[in-house]
Amino acid sequence: GSTGLVGSAACRLFHEHGAEVAGIDNDMRSYFFGGEASTKWNLQALERDLSRYTHYEIDIRDEGAVGRVFQRYGSSIEAVVHAAAQPSHDWAAHEPATDFSVNATGTLVLLEAARSHCPDAPFAFVSTNKVYGDSPNRLPLRELETRWELETSHPFFERGIDETMTIDASTHSLFGVSKTAADLLVQEYGRYFGMKTAAFRAGCLTGGAHSGAELHGFLSYLMRCCLEGRPYRIFGYQGKQVRDNLHAEDVANMFWHFCRDPRVGEVYNVGGGRGSSCSVLEAIRLCESISGREMNTEYLDQSRVGDHIWYVSDISKFRSHYPDWPLRHDLRAILENIHDAWQERLQP
Repeated sequence: GSTGLVGSAACRLFHEHGAEVAGIDNDMRSYFFGGEASTKWNLQALERDLSRYTHYEIDIRDEGAVGRVFQRYGSSIEAVVHAAAQPSHDWAAHEPATDFSVNATGTLVLLEAARSHCPDAPFAFVSTNKVYGDSPNRLPLRELETRWELETSHPFFERGIDETMTIDASTHSLFGVSKTAADLLVQEYGRYFGMKTAAFRAGCLTGGAHSGAELHGFLSYLMRCCLEGRPYRIFGYQGKQVRDNLHAEDVANMFWHFCRDPRVGEVYNVGGGRGSSCSVLEAIRLCESISGREMNTEYLDQSRVGDHIWYVSDISKFRSHYPDWPLRHDLRAILENIHDAWQERLQP
């Protein structure tokens, strides 16, 4: 997933630290979401900016092609970052077999390639908070003017949802199921084979390099709609559903810290925490404030299947393992970065 949001951030950070970077990506995002969601522009930027970047236009489900890339580098591979995915729980329902093959089978192909050719290399996987299904919706929530909020007496109120939340007996969406399968595979290759693997269960990851589309890329697509005057559709919950947001550069830095001091079969919840949380309504107001434009919105009373009403990530486990990891981007800085990036990309 080297030309996607998180993958490209990892490419840039590891390259900055002196690594030679081999990137695998076949721009399936354009297949999922249409041509304007293509990441080819990001590939061009990587090839322009990174002198030690080599690109392989390969489908991660192609066991032979993936194996040949891993074989080429062999034991010199020092880290594997797996950020390739079909990322939308809405899209998954259109083509369940494609979704599962990309997210679950593709992950298995990469794990096997790593086990065969570089078993000692840390393996960092971008999982999702959708592995918890709609279990967060059973938390005691109350409706406020602009957001749903957790009861202040609940243990998750201060720091967010931690890794103890169950993944069972809930509605995941088909996307959530395929990513849960991949998440468990990553854990199992750590625990069963002793590989240094970690599943990073991400909430809303975002940033200026995001090719936001309606079905994936909440803040990026929201800002694009704001700048272009497109109607933005709000799906259910009165637009008060809450997410915490994390910039892709901060995620890539998580991978860097993990790969320098890896652990076996770990799971981390990943997000910006309470201080970087917002509802859809609050995000709209921020986009309007930053851009100086008024949003054009449309409300649909039907919420998305398996969608979270309130989700804030507890990142204290990762911070306890890697106390030197810095969280550099707050919510407004994230949206300003997205605004500036879209303004540049939308120029004629």
